[in-house]
Amino acid sequence: MALERTLVLIKPDAMQRRLAGRILTRFEDRGLHVVGLRLLQVTPELSKEHYAEHVEKPFYPLLEEFITSGPVVAIALEGPEAISVVRGMMGSTNGRESAPGTIRGDFGLSRQMNLVHGSDGPDAATRELAIYFPDGLVEWSAPLGGTVCADDEK
Repeated sequence: MALERTLVLIKPDAMQRRLAGRILTRFEDRGLHVVGLRLLQVTPELSKEHYAEHVEKPFYPLLEEFITSGPVVAIALEGPEAISVVRGMMGSTNGRESAPGTIRGDFGLSRQMNLVHGSDGPDAATRELAIYFPDGLVEWSAPLGGTVCADDEK
């Protein structure tokens, strides 16, 4: 198993609903390691950089309006197969279609206001982490790190 890093954004709708702590707790409870954490306001320029592949699509203006409507929490997480673990925890994009037990399944009813973003692959994770954490991530080891999974699973 590959030790990976991924980006999670707790989006403005989750912030307005005061779900940030509950969402972060789910990732930590699962055993993922926080190596970066920031509260920030996404600007139109940052939105265009993050969602570069969508800028010319008809839905982009609404996406930009939403992601810039309030603060977000950017989280860099590390763990075995962190990208797929996080995406599984988030649930389907549309909260109405997400399984109970997922973040969107437990807290969401919308496709557009879907509470969280997670990198969709290793290349996206590398690109997105560089955007939101331009000064790099914190290198540290959790004292309980060996209790989450066996050494040969890292």
